[in-house]
Parts: sequence; structure tokens; C-alpha cells
Amino acid sequence: MIYDYLIIRFGELSLKGKNKRRFIYKLDETVREKLRPFPNLKIKKHFDNIDIQLNGESYQEVAEVLTKIFGIHLIRPALKVENNIESIKEKALEIIQNEPNVRTFKISAKRKNKRFPVKSNELNHVLGGHILTNTENITVDVHHPDLDLRVEVMDHETRIYGKEYRGAGGLPVGTAGRVLLMLSGGIDSPVAGYLLLKRGVTIEAVHFHSPPYTNDRARQKVIDLAEKLQDFGGKVKLHIVPFTNVQIAIRDKMPENYSMTIMRRMMMRITEKLAEKRNALAIGTGESLGQVASQTLDSMNTINEVTNLPVLRPLLSMDKIEIMAIANRIETYDISIRPYEDCCTIFLPAAPKTKPNRKNANKFEQYLPIDDLIEEAISGVETIEIGKHNDKDFIDQLL
Repeated sequence: MIYDYLIIRFGELSLKGKNKRRFIYKLDETVREKLRPFPNLKIKKHFDNIDIQLNGESYQEVAEVLTKIFGIHLIRPALKVENNIESIKEKALEIIQNEPNVRTFKISAKRKNKRFPVKSNELNHVLGGHILTNTENITVDVHHPDLDLRVEVMDHETRIYGKEYRGAGGLPVGTAGRVLLMLSGGIDSPVAGYLLLKRGVTIEAVHFHSPPYTNDRARQKVIDLAEKLQDFGGKVKLHIVPFTNVQIAIRDKMPENYSMTIMRRMMMRITEKLAEKRNALAIGTGESLGQVASQTLDSMNTINEVTNLPVLRPLLSMDKIEIMAIANRIETYDISIRPYEDCCTIFLPAAPKTKPNRKNANKFEQYLPIDDLIEEAISGVETIEIGKHNDKDFIDQLL
């Protein structure tokens, strides 16, 4: 155990002026919730940082949790020592000797306490010389060091920082309103959810489930994806919408080449109704412009007609390779590629319309009992609070 503290540095939320306290409060709330498995921690928020006294907990394990929380810019492991040059030299050397894979270093000392007898530049040389004298195969590199050893001499103590961890950035979840995310079992929509969370929104996911054409394994896949999203802060609710009768009605009554467009319009209508119930301000999707027939600009224009809510598409300009890279990084990719179909992959038309228009969509929909289908779907919604209810045991029994 090298360190006794972790210091959380804020990023973008530091620029929030008079609203900064609200953002810090929300971040502190999320940090405390995510660190519940570490009972010995003592967490204290300040206007410029949050410090965590470890009290014997593993700094690596705690830091790993913190790296996934939006609103955090840096996590710095730290030791606190007396304002005594010998104590500072001893602990600086201890950090160098215990940090793995350090072959080069630099010292960045800052004397905030002007009564301390050793000035900042002199402190750099004293500590650097002490480390070089008492180690082998370690050299100074002031431009690209393996470890930038930061030393802050404060009024009552000195803090020495080890190798920092990069935070997730963004804004604390829960500071930007609620969004209903249309969460399929594919690769794209979980990444969209991740990027929306990064901007501080609270996510509630909507999944359209069409038994018996989609099975319980597909349902479980979406629950697992929602759990991954919850790792990044905030609590996620998942609304599972029974969609079988809507899809059958579209298959039986709509022209085949417009069936995909009409299906997406029905999904938008249902999601908007749920948004009204949940006080959500927008709908989020994993659409990427031009990726498939329902994601052309013409399709988006026609589909958007049926909702007055903003439709947020954070993946709009990304290609599949970029999306997959993020999915791998946030550990949703392996879940998304499980071979269980979602409702979007059933009743697929052979040649879906890539340039549908609103006039035709409205004409065809006259033959659908839209209000009845929406009411039936809404009345059958099952809501799951992720983390409190999980069907894994049930699914395991099926395997």
C-alpha cells in the first residue's frame, strides 16, 4: 500500500460558474454510490476537488471504479506527509520504488506555503537528486516521463502524487435532464447511451420485445447492456415494450418496402408516450447517418414527423469502425454480438425504401389502428430497475 488518499480533479464542470455547486453535489452523490463496496473509505467534497481517504482499501481497485464516472477529469493517488524536507524525500523515493514500470521521471514541485524554507525549483533538484542517488536504472526525462511526481507544499502538510488515472470526462450524470434511449440488442444504441450519459443526462432505456419471435435470451442481452451503462453513473431503468402485435399488423397491412419506416414511426410514437409519463425531455437513438435504410436522411425526416420531442443521435457522424471501437472500450461489444435477434431483425423487407416520404407514410398508416396498438403496447410495458431485478438465474436455467 503506497498511497493513503485519492484526489479527484474536476474537468468541464469547473467552468460552470454559479451552478458549479450543483454539479459537484451530483458528482459526489454518484461517487459515494459507486464506492459503496469499499466500506472503509472516507469521502469529502471540496469546491475544487473530492478527496478520498483510503483507510486500507486498495487504491487501484477504487481508482478503477472512479475512471468510469462521468464528471471526473483525473484521479491522483496521493500521500500526505509533514512539511519536513526529509519526510518529503523519503516518501518521494518510496513512490518511485513502488510504482511499476517507471524508468524515467520528473519532479513538479509547487511551494504554496511560502514559509517553507525550500523554494519550488530548489525542491525539484533536491528530490530529483535524492531519487537518482538511491535508485538504479532510473533517469530524469522532463518531456515524456513515465511518472510526473507532483509535490504540493501546503500550509499544514505536503501532498505527493503518484501516477494519475485518466477520468471519463464529461458532466455528472443527472445534471442535464432525462432521456429515453431506444435500446436494441445491437452494437450502436449502447454506445449512443454511453455518449448521452457523458453529457450528464439520466438514461431510461426502452426496448421493444416481440415474443415468440424474440426470446428471453435477447431480453437478457438488453438487461446486461443496461447494466454496463449503469457503470458510468446514475441508475438506469429499462422499459420493455411488448411489440409483437404492432409488428404483425404492419406485416399484414403495410406495403413491404414501407414496413421498416412504419415500424420506426410506431416505435417513436410509443417512446414519446413513455417519455410523457417519465418526464423525459428527449429521445435518444443509436442511428448513424446512411448506415442502413432506416437511417438515411429521408428516412429520418419521415420517421421524425410523428414526435415533437427532440431526437438525439450522438452517433450521427460516426462510421461503424469508430462505433465498434467505443463499444469495445466500454465492454458492450461482446454482449451486443450475442446471436439473439431483436425485433428490428424480424419481418425484414427484402428491399426497404431508402427514400420514404411523409405523404406516403401517412397514407399507408390510415389502414392501421394506431391508437389501439399504442395503447395496448403501453399498457403491457414491464419496467425493470437495473441492479435490483435480474433474470440471469432464470436464463441460466434455460441454457
